[in-house]
Amino acid sequence: MRYTRRFETSRRAVLAGGAAAIAAPFVSRLARAQDPVNVGVIVPLSGANAQFGINSRNGIQLVADEINAAGGIKSLGGAPINLVIADSTSTPTTAASVAQRMISQNQVVAVLGAFASSLTIAISEVTERRRLPLLTMSFSDIVTGRGFNYVFQVVNKGSTIGAAQFDYTMEIAKRVDVEADKVAILYEDTAYGTSQAEGLRKAATEHGAEIVMDSAYPLGITDVTPLINQLRGSGAQLVFPVSYLNDSLLIVRTMRQQGLTIPAIGGAAGYVIPDFHKGLGELSEGVLSIAPANYDLAPDYTERFRERFGYFMVHEALEHAAAMGVLREALEKSASRDPETIRNEIATGTHNEGWSTVMTGDGIRFDESGLNVNAFPVMVQWRGSELVTVHPADVARSEPVWSVETGQ
Repeated sequence: MRYTRRFETSRRAVLAGGAAAIAAPFVSRLARAQDPVNVGVIVPLSGANAQFGINSRNGIQLVADEINAAGGIKSLGGAPINLVIADSTSTPTTAASVAQRMISQNQVVAVLGAFASSLTIAISEVTERRRLPLLTMSFSDIVTGRGFNYVFQVVNKGSTIGAAQFDYTMEIAKRVDVEADKVAILYEDTAYGTSQAEGLRKAATEHGAEIVMDSAYPLGITDVTPLINQLRGSGAQLVFPVSYLNDSLLIVRTMRQQGLTIPAIGGAAGYVIPDFHKGLGELSEGVLSIAPANYDLAPDYTERFRERFGYFMVHEALEHAAAMGVLREALEKSASRDPETIRNEIATGTHNEGWSTVMTGDGIRFDESGLNVNAFPVMVQWRGSELVTVHPADVARSEPVWSVETGQ
């Protein structure tokens, strides 16, 4: 497995660092003379989830470059961040092996990764044994549900996101006077899908809605026609699909090609990246999805990502950037390279500086399980090639649109 080390500061990264980078040229030169702080990044750069991994790496790289351009970790004498990047592939067993090799061969102070919950769960078994902090934006309840002491989840857990996916939809439907008491749940049979479906199921039951279809399917399904036929016959007025990209495209496209126009309310992941719009074109217009965060809520930061990489800052990039922001604060405040000391700093207090502020909520604060208790999900909607936050109302950037003619 090949690892890459990156702590060079590009001209664009210097510009992105703003006045701090320009005002401290001496500190930046000093930083390059210090031993770097090695930070592990394990994400899928090949396989079915490669694009999500690339997005995640880009978010982390942006923040690391900005830290270095601004003078590195000042409490450590200006030490630069050195990202040790490894490809987990999209297979949990490989992810665990990669984590073990990385930690054995590199003096990393913490690990960030790995987007897909199944990968993160496998990696966390390794980092927990090695008493090394792991910061993640993976959704599954299992991530912080095992009593581990070294894993930190910057987003809401999947069941909470699933409940919000349902509750927010019902609140929007009520606002536009739409009846929606028969619902269908479709979800992929991974840790992410099952956790989020659990939240959907519980919220629907509490709301008194009738779940007329509740079906799991394998990740990477190639023919969804039987599922869509079942959906058509179910009488559902809404469908909640929880899917990664290829599955989300296939489900929505097949629904529309068969003239099934009931709203499909996405479960983040494949529904909230530019490739969703590229893959569906006009069929994506007006599609709603839950999301653990959205770029339009922190444009002062996220537009720097768009400038560098040429597309809007997708949620996995944003949340991994926030995780890197938390680690930067922990390094600065602890003035230490010791993983145990860094872990204790992450676990206490509220992280509310720089990139740590791009998540929803008032900074990032972890409970005893390692879950960020300040975060809350948002509902987003496709408007052209952009995602707009439309709920909850106190953070919405636009009113939600629910068109009877299009089913959205």
